[in-house]
Amino acid sequence: MARKKRRFSAFSLSFLDIMSCGFGAVALIFLIIKHGSDQDIQAENQDLAAEVNLLQEEVEFGREHLVLARNTLDVTSDELADAQGLARRIMEQIEEVKGNIAEIDSNTEEQDIKRLQEKLKKLEEAKKQLEAENKKLGNNVRKFVGDGDRQYLTGLRLGGDRILILLDASASMLGDELIKVIRTRNMSSRVKRETEKWRRAVTTVSWLTAQFPQDSQYQIFTFNTGFRAAIPGTESRWLNVDDRDQMDQAIKELDKIVPEDGTSLERVFNAINGMSPLPDNIILITDGLPTQGMKAPRGNTISGKKRLDLFKRAVKALPKDVPVNVILAPMEGDPYAASEFWKLAMETQGSFLAPSRDWP
Repeated sequence: MARKKRRFSAFSLSFLDIMSCGFGAVALIFLIIKHGSDQDIQAENQDLAAEVNLLQEEVEFGREHLVLARNTLDVTSDELADAQGLARRIMEQIEEVKGNIAEIDSNTEEQDIKRLQEKLKKLEEAKKQLEAENKKLGNNVRKFVGDGDRQYLTGLRLGGDRILILLDASASMLGDELIKVIRTRNMSSRVKRETEKWRRAVTTVSWLTAQFPQDSQYQIFTFNTGFRAAIPGTESRWLNVDDRDQMDQAIKELDKIVPEDGTSLERVFNAINGMSPLPDNIILITDGLPTQGMKAPRGNTISGKKRLDLFKRAVKALPKDVPVNVILAPMEGDPYAASEFWKLAMETQGSFLAPSRDWP
């Protein structure tokens, strides 16, 4: 059987299928391509929106800081104006000071000359005053001001290269009468230092030191049962008379001493032998014979004869050929004192003096 020959048609099923498949593929591709583009556009839009937001925030931030910057600029402008005003005032003051300095400089030389002339005039007046005082004092190292003119004294040797003053600081120096001594010795140290007899003895030392030769040396010992230098620690050396400050200190130190205890001439005379070199003039200020020797007495009382023996033993301790000048403030109940001290002064080529109560 003969095969029936098919006839080709453009609208056959196969052709349609092919065409449908083609169109479907194209539609699918289109859909796919369109979908991806939207996502990209959306993402791009989001980025742009974020950038826009960021830019807006930066704009806001910039605006805020612009306001602060303007405020700061205003403050700075005010401060600058103040600074300029201050600088102007300072410059005005500087100019004013410069003017004053220039004016002062113009007057300095004249004022200096006037000041120097006034100073020179004062110095000349001071020089005249010192010359007058020096003329009045003569060769005295210190000035002694007492009651009236008490500078006269006959017979007492005040010269020498090394002058030693021995000041009795025993309890008997508290008064001229025994009853006063007994009453005063139980009083305070201040009262004892202010008793009339003791003050008179200290004043006597002050007067004597004012008469010393300027080129001599001196030492002041106070003694009772022991002894000490007026300036503690100087017992082994001589002090220079021309050192006025040191001499004034020695006199002031005497004001601190309190008269007390008994009297031992032997102890202080032995101390003289320990000095090197020996004194060439001794001035002894006392009020009576000693009451003890190198040792304390056994009893509370001592007889006149025993005191005389103690004195003679003390005199033996004195160095030879040294004059002893005695200033005696007699004490009642000691009848041998005046004669024995007078003999001591005569035997040593010294002098003896019993001044009145208002001397020096």
